[in-house]
Amino acid sequence: QVQLVESGGGLVRTGDSLRLSCAFSGGVFRQFSVGWFRQGPGKDREFVAGIQHSDKSTHYSDSVKGRFTISKDDAKETVYLQMGSLKPEDTAVYYCAFDLLDSTWRAGNMDYWGEGTLVTVSS
Repeated sequence: QVQLVESGGGLVRTGDSLRLSCAFSGGVFRQFSVGWFRQGPGKDREFVAGIQHSDKSTHYSDSVKGRFTISKDDAKETVYLQMGSLKPEDTAVYYCAFDLLDSTWRAGNMDYWGEGTLVTVSS
């Protein structure tokens, strides 16, 4: 069965950088679009960044564009989210999510989810 395990969350300060990792197992890594979502307290789960299966294009929410970078290592079957210029509004539980073939980046359509890793950005 497919399993996704996030790591790298923690407490950082405004302006700092942090890299999250998502380790995949139990399936064919290259069959999926891969992405990151986040959910802050009292908020809906929102799309952050993704890599489309078909053309490997990257996609970002407006709130993180220019600050975050998504990447993946096919040999390691791992997805990364490099976060820079962090601010308190980025505080959330971050989830990696996989969608078979191409994705519309809707949370309800993603096929597999990790359990999340907490990122807290202090002011």
